[in-house]
Amino acid sequence: MLTFGSLARAAYCPRQHYYAERDGDDEPPPEARARRDLAFRYPELRGVSDAELAAEPIERTPNAYRAALDRLAARDDWAELVAPSRREVLLAGRECRGAAHKILAGDPPTPTFVSPGRPPERGVWRPQRVRAVAMAKALAWELEREVPAALVEYPAHGVVRRVRLTTRNRAAYRETVRTIREVDGPPPRVDDEAKCAACDYREECGVRTRSLRSLLGL
Repeated sequence: MLTFGSLARAAYCPRQHYYAERDGDDEPPPEARARRDLAFRYPELRGVSDAELAAEPIERTPNAYRAALDRLAARDDWAELVAPSRREVLLAGRECRGAAHKILAGDPPTPTFVSPGRPPERGVWRPQRVRAVAMAKALAWELEREVPAALVEYPAHGVVRRVRLTTRNRAAYRETVRTIREVDGPPPRVDDEAKCAACDYREECGVRTRSLRSLLGL
């Protein structure tokens, strides 16, 4: 069965997915885990001093980060974001499985992925959209009811984004599933230097650039 992580990697780069599956590389670096932990400490972080906040693995100034948390606190789902009904939940759907870092209570409930990276200007990155769709579909399979959206949190920036199961997002998910199932040996290299720079397998692909993977959480 496919995993949420393998789907996200394949959506980012099929060749990266191939190498990661070959090497059994599925563990996030310590820096990523430290950033993800921020998502479970929002109320505490709102109340600490600037010096204490600056010592945390955040990617904004203390004032900007505190303002971002204040915006989160105005959300209707703030209570569930800071104290989710369920956390670190293993989901198993019809064709994929993996962990949801949070499941927010509601009708229906909302699965949440906590990303250690940075958000784009709008929306979420394509690999995370695919992962969010996979989470929602897996939860829907377990509940035997529709789950129309999932959340992606970027706690190092104090940002939470919603991913709806639109036709476009479902299509990206289906395309990624097909890509994985068609892999038979190393796929062609992607023509995207930025992606190569962020990949730990860049030297095996013949691209020699500095890795940003631990910073982007990919």
